[in-house]
Amino acid sequence: MAMLYAQFIHAVGLNDVCDSLRLLSGPLSAIRGATSPARNTLSHANKGRSAEMAEKLFWRTLDHLRGICPGFMGRPGQRRLHRFKVPIHIVDSTVLRLVASAVDWKRHRCRKAAAKCHVRLNFREMLPSFVCIGSTYDHDARRAPEVCAGLQAGEIVIFDKAYADFAHLRDLDSRGVYWVTRQRTNLQCKVIKKRLRKPEGKILRDEEVRLKSFRTHRKYPKTFRRVVALVEVDGVEREMTFLTNNFDWAPGTVAELYRCRWDIEVFFK
Repeated sequence: MAMLYAQFIHAVGLNDVCDSLRLLSGPLSAIRGATSPARNTLSHANKGRSAEMAEKLFWRTLDHLRGICPGFMGRPGQRRLHRFKVPIHIVDSTVLRLVASAVDWKRHRCRKAAAKCHVRLNFREMLPSFVCIGSTYDHDARRAPEVCAGLQAGEIVIFDKAYADFAHLRDLDSRGVYWVTRQRTNLQCKVIKKRLRKPEGKILRDEEVRLKSFRTHRKYPKTFRRVVALVEVDGVEREMTFLTNNFDWAPGTVAELYRCRWDIEVFFK
């Protein structure tokens, strides 16, 4: 109960939990005579107690909520991309704020400390399949092979351009994993084939391209696909460029897949 309360009030330490629960001793006692924990007791419980009980509680609560409301978690994504029968994964990172005096190994700024959390989210279930917590100094591209290590052939992974390392993209392609990402502004490509003669609706260009730079071409020598489309962001249409190794999808599907990547921001919040 103390840990659930800590999540609800966004507590930053043991003092927040214990002191605020002590102030609410009246309502707390109505729940099977519960009392506020001492700081040492709660600290010892978090350190030595197994997390198996919390894990079982989570899955039972999730099954209960899905039984009451079938649309709970994951259903909006299934309606938008219902034609895909394979798992769709979203990869992104977020910064976790920490207490600088307690974790000096995670120096972020002068008086702040933080850790970066890399998450691979199952789009249909909206539950994480893989989580990696490391230093904020590690670039996202360095963690990309680790986060995507468990992907199987035929599955789809979507990530931001910060994870778009071409050596990693070649590894995913060789394993039969389909990837979708955004193009970096300084990327140099040579158009091999134009799949679209003129703009159609919100799709401006659909091309098969190859890397021009010798250094990047050596990392990814194969041809991939580039789709330029108008995507609505906060009510305003913006031109965005997407890259993928799939040549069978419609260009609108590529843009829609990347648009679904923004759902991970809701998960982080």
